[in-house]
Amino acid sequence: MSHPSPDRDQVLAALDAVIDPKSGQGLAAAGLVQGLTVAAADDGVRAGFVMEVPARETAVYAPVRDAAEAALRALPGVARVSVVLTAEAVQKPRFKTAGLSPQAVHQIRPNAPVPTERPAHVRRVLAIASGKGGVGKSTVAVNLAAALAARGLSVGVLDADVYGPSLPTMTGVSGKPEYRDDRMEPHLAHGLKVMSVGLLTEKTDAMVWRGPMASQAITQMLTQTRWGTEAEPLDILVVDLPPGTGDVQLTLIQKTPLDGAVIVTTPQEVALADARRAHTLFQKVKVPTLGLIENMSGDVFGRGGGEAEAGRLGVPFLGDLPLDAALRQAGDAGTPLVAAEPDGDTARRFAVVAARVADVLGV
Repeated sequence: MSHPSPDRDQVLAALDAVIDPKSGQGLAAAGLVQGLTVAAADDGVRAGFVMEVPARETAVYAPVRDAAEAALRALPGVARVSVVLTAEAVQKPRFKTAGLSPQAVHQIRPNAPVPTERPAHVRRVLAIASGKGGVGKSTVAVNLAAALAARGLSVGVLDADVYGPSLPTMTGVSGKPEYRDDRMEPHLAHGLKVMSVGLLTEKTDAMVWRGPMASQAITQMLTQTRWGTEAEPLDILVVDLPPGTGDVQLTLIQKTPLDGAVIVTTPQEVALADARRAHTLFQKVKVPTLGLIENMSGDVFGRGGGEAEAGRLGVPFLGDLPLDAALRQAGDAGTPLVAAEPDGDTARRFAVVAARVADVLGV
């Protein structure tokens, strides 16, 4: 016998049965249920929300998050649950607005987002982008990060593809990150520091988040992860962006100065057109495009389109990567091919790209 699916009010009631240890109220009554999504799907209802707490209290609220997940899973008809515990970030004022009228304040605020400080103890932030999905952007991101680490650099990888996180699989890491001194500890794998939204949720959970919820998750991973220390700063943080030019890209641009972007495309025109859009976004927000990579180059998709497009856009062509079954197999096995076969042809190609990127970034 099938159960009726819970509606939003029933979900909130279930969350109110979980007590906020600070206020003694239920989570919803205490205002800790943010960005709640309750969506019907073929396999049942998918529910998720963000719980934002003071940074110093993240360890206290970790079991509360677990209890909220259990409360949602206990509801008849709920198939997938996503509860993200995020720490409040202290925002520094950008303008001195005391004594100004609302009209004057509005006039001095820029239309484009203004980057705040880069993550603590991170020297450079590199975005890996694509205009469309399916071009191998995440594969390129993790292997380029591994190639940079092979040069002796301290490298972190942030999986910002909130709707399709793949870095846990590609790097072989799992389990929610631990909190220490109010910060999340990244997983360590293949010489890389790894953080992904896929580590904050269950592996089978579907991301049913709206823009604000996704943006909060990105902000947490970016600013509340211990990427480096004063004694041992991170040389490069490689950020694997989701495809397209939406909320997550704008959130990243708003939260940290980007030192550059690498755009990944395949040779055919349908991918090149979207690569142009990605480049246009970075132009508008004054983030330099360090170059374009042609992935899956060869007989199936053709070749040369990426190099020609780089010429039209006036950006460096960083190289081509042939369609390689070993590259896919290594990612499925949880080891970047650059680390698994460091002397292979693909690893050498990534080494060339890494050398060019490191030279431009000055690391």
